[in-house]
Amino acid sequence: MTSSIFVADTRKAQGPGPRAVLLDLDGTLVDTEGIWWAAEAEVFADLGHVLDEVHRSVVVGGPMARSVGHLMAVTGTTATLAELMVAINTRFERLIIDGAPLMPGARRLLAELAAHGVPTALVSASHRRTIDAMLRTLGAENFHFTLAGDEVLRTKPHPDPYLTAAARLGADPAHCVVIEDTLTGVASAEAAGCVVVAVPSLVPIDPAPRRTVVASLEELTVPFLRSLSTRIH
Repeated sequence: MTSSIFVADTRKAQGPGPRAVLLDLDGTLVDTEGIWWAAEAEVFADLGHVLDEVHRSVVVGGPMARSVGHLMAVTGTTATLAELMVAINTRFERLIIDGAPLMPGARRLLAELAAHGVPTALVSASHRRTIDAMLRTLGAENFHFTLAGDEVLRTKPHPDPYLTAAARLGADPAHCVVIEDTLTGVASAEAAGCVVVAVPSLVPIDPAPRRTVVASLEELTVPFLRSLSTRIH
């Protein structure tokens, strides 16, 4: 699957509630944060470095270049960023060859959004090849389109991914609800002016204006998302 310029018909979503729902991938819809860490740990182990678990919470949810750059700095490896990114992506894809586990409530939520005609987009910092591998489990048909981290000039925590997704759906970012699991993703969505629902994975996230925190996707329903309309101006 490739990303394309697409403007959704948002008429079904008119009325109370969000004009669109924009969803993160890793750690939000698919339980991959542990798999990413395993891929990183294996690649660095091949180079003679043991990754301390303390770095796991540092690299989670961030753009891959930043995460790998941090691991390069703490290990002192002589491998290049480009080499490591290719190796980690390849190892990750091998680890999910039989599919990646969905987060509890993910498939039900996507089906409910579709049933109510709410336009959706998948907005990830992962690269296109990685997203396409995971869509074999998640289902590309669940989204109007998907946007990868290597398809925007600046990925999360910059607002560009969510601004781009809202524009493609023909929706004002202020009328979009973003579902994220990390502080990096939340920062991106809030900088874009979106309402945020945070479902924290490894690092706690506090509530804030225009930000609701829940424990699981199982708490999210279309009526719940519509109840956030009081925060959408």
